Order: sequence, then structure tokens, then C-alpha cells
Amino acid sequence: MSQTNSTVAAAPKGLEVRGPIQIPAHVFVIAEIGINHNGDMEIAKQLIDVAHKTGCDAVKFQKRTLDKVYTKEVLDTPRESPWGTTTRQQKAGLEFGKTQYDEIDRYCKQVGIQWSASAWDVDAQKFLQQYDLPFNKIASPMLTHIPLLEEVAKEGRHAYISTGMSDFADIDAAVEIFKKHKCPFTLMHCLSVYPAKDEELNILCIQTLRERYKCPVGYSGHEVGLLGPLIAVMLGATSVERHITLNRSMYGSDQSASLEPRGLEYLVRDLRALNATLGDGVKRVSTIEAANAKKLRYYWQPKVP
Repeated sequence: MSQTNSTVAAAPKGLEVRGPIQIPAHVFVIAEIGINHNGDMEIAKQLIDVAHKTGCDAVKFQKRTLDKVYTKEVLDTPRESPWGTTTRQQKAGLEFGKTQYDEIDRYCKQVGIQWSASAWDVDAQKFLQQYDLPFNKIASPMLTHIPLLEEVAKEGRHAYISTGMSDFADIDAAVEIFKKHKCPFTLMHCLSVYPAKDEELNILCIQTLRERYKCPVGYSGHEVGLLGPLIAVMLGATSVERHITLNRSMYGSDQSASLEPRGLEYLVRDLRALNATLGDGVKRVSTIEAANAKKLRYYWQPKVP
């Protein structure tokens, strides 16, 4: 499948060298809604609005075919949730179908923000192919799902590939599939802990992945704070993905590892300010500094006649 203009827009920009630091000209920020909508389209729309208003480039959901992803034994196990007393009822309550995704597609176009979804099985990926998505996403649990990787790679859309829970052998195999299909990709350094502690993030892996695979590398985080993505971009991450929620106390396994609206606002603000804040490294006295020096050093500096 040939890339559309929207697909190209989702691809990472080049790195700009600032002394010893390489940072992207524009960080592609993905707000991961996932299943934090809790099966409610109004919550989904509110989260889309939050992502758009804070300056994110895209929102992302998750799509599963329940009977392909889970066994009957798992789906039949008891589980208390807002939707019933079995795991099947809980999973079904969190899953959007065609009617909902048609509305997501329409609403994102109306708002003016890109959207995509990470499929957890081949049928789910085929379902998503009916939409002209700007990019695909391989979630960390799916990195070793070879049939799914083949299905995604043959589309030729830019793919973001999370590397949580994976060693080099796993990543090597995935990268080989995308190279075989000549499908552009970005590896995402990721720690699959929900939520993760800052001291566990090992963000220097961004440099390791970039040096080993000679490709763009991004960061997908599940920590509570904002430090991880900022350090990641300072190390050259071309994209950042963070889960978002309206309230971390809401029902759901991903809510506690998500950013609330104010946190997302601060994160995107700071990511967008990094280039200007770093400057060019040249030591100079600015016009404002010169004026301040004249005022603040006046009492002791020799007076010029």
C-alpha cells in the first residue's frame, strides 16, 4: 500500500545537532487513549479534545478481537467490572466496534487531529485498514506476533514499534520484517511497567537502539511524572507517546500510568519549548542583559564621562 500524505506527515523529522545533543526539529506527540475511554464515546471525545487543545499530533486507541487475543478459559473467568461478572463482559465493555470507530474517524477529522490504533491481532489490523490511518503502532506485547507484524509491515505505513519486554533477538526479528517490506518505522524505547518508577526507565537505551538499528527512535512511557519524555528528547527521541486519562482514579488498568489533562498540557508545553530553551550554545550578552548590566552594576562600575 502506498503512503498517503497523512502517512508522510506522521513520519519523524530529522535530528538537529546542538553541540553534543541531537534533538528533533519537531517531536511527534501521540496521546495514547487506549482503552481509557471505558467504552464511552463521550469520554473518548473529551480525551481527543484534551489531546488537540494541548498540542498533541495524534491520539491512539487499541483494537482487539476478543476470541483471538484471549482463550475461552480466560474470558469465562469471574471478574467484577462495571459491565458484568466475567472477563468477557469486562473486555467487551472496553472494546469499540465499527460504529464507534466511524465516529472517532469523523470527530478527529472535525477537530483536526490524526488518529490511529494498535491492533492486538491480525483480524483487528484488517478491521483498521478500512480507515486511512496516518501510521500504525505495534504495542510491546505484540512485538513477537510475527503474523501481525507481517500484516502491518506490508501496508507500508509508517509504524511505531514499542520495544518493552523485548531483547535484541526479538527486536532484530521485528526490524527484519519491516525492512523486508520496505516499511518505514520508528522504534520506541519502552518499559512495560504500569506505572514505572523514574529510576527504572533506562532512557539511555534510546541511544543504544539508534546506534544498533540506524533508525529513528522514540519514547513510550508509563511513568507518572514528566521527566522521562523530556530527557528522551534531549537524547534524540523523535516521538513521544504517553497514556492520557481524565482522572487517574477512574476504572481501568492503564489509568494510574496515565497523564491527566494538566499534566499533558505541561508535558507538551515543555517538549515544544526545548529547542528554544537550548539555544545555540554561543556565549553572548543579549540586549536585555546589557541594559540590566548597566542598571545593576551602576553603583560600583567606573562612570564613563
